[in-house]
Amino acid sequence: MTETVSTFYTSQSRFTDPRAMSRWFDGVRPDLPAIHAAVAGLVFHYAAHGDITSHGFAADRIREIDSRYADVLLERLHELNPGPLDGAREQTDRVVGCCRDATLLFVALARHHGIPARARIGFAMYLTQGWALDHVVAEVWDRAESRWRLVDAEFAEHDEIDVLDVPRDMFLTGPQAWEQCRAGVLDPDRFVVSPNRPEPFLRSWPQLTHNLVQDLAALNKHEMILWDVWGLLDDETVDTQELAPKLDALAELLQSADLALDQIEGVFADAALRVPETVTTISPAALEPIRITLRAS
Repeated sequence: MTETVSTFYTSQSRFTDPRAMSRWFDGVRPDLPAIHAAVAGLVFHYAAHGDITSHGFAADRIREIDSRYADVLLERLHELNPGPLDGAREQTDRVVGCCRDATLLFVALARHHGIPARARIGFAMYLTQGWALDHVVAEVWDRAESRWRLVDAEFAEHDEIDVLDVPRDMFLTGPQAWEQCRAGVLDPDRFVVSPNRPEPFLRSWPQLTHNLVQDLAALNKHEMILWDVWGLLDDETVDTQELAPKLDALAELLQSADLALDQIEGVFADAALRVPETVTTISPAALEPIRITLRAS
């Protein structure tokens, strides 16, 4: 990895920047296991365990799932429990969110300690047997082994995988999933947000497109909420199959072994792909889509 890439992924983005809450990070040891252990106890998944009220959460706390920035998540966590970030906390002292939020906090904490880290959006093959589920993990640069290592920040441990070194065939990034489905190696209809969600835009080619574009944004340090849409994702007239050659090229580029920062930033300049100043968010906590203007920095 070049020094330019290392510097890029060590500095905070406007989404991962802890701002005044950075002092809370100082108490966590600057090594991968300690960072992971701290973050794995901070987020309670809003949907994976049924209705959050059955676990002691007030119903209105579902709105926490739309917390976009690391400092906002940290402020809420501090309000719930101001003890050490890596200390034990009650279940209801966690923020209500999802894999994206755990990953955002992990990446923010890793960058705080000088570890190059980024979010990757794709599909987990280890959450529900027979399905590839929409998921977000972190990717950290392992200096000792000179490779990017996948880390699942949501789980303290998992029966199927090593959460500190997720096998590449158990988590497929958006580009990998797109390419393998296009090649006929994998069935696109198995790629879903949830097997129980029938909405067409949460399954198969629409979801594969969504995660490919979201992964490009994450590589450019735009760590978006999973229900954000923009550009071609926010255009109902777009025919994914007509766009397939363009998306094929994008998937191929993002999987290049020698992918350079200028290439990542260059393809993101495309107006159909880049994150604009204002995005649409289709939150499970809201009745209608909402237009959100992002922080400038």
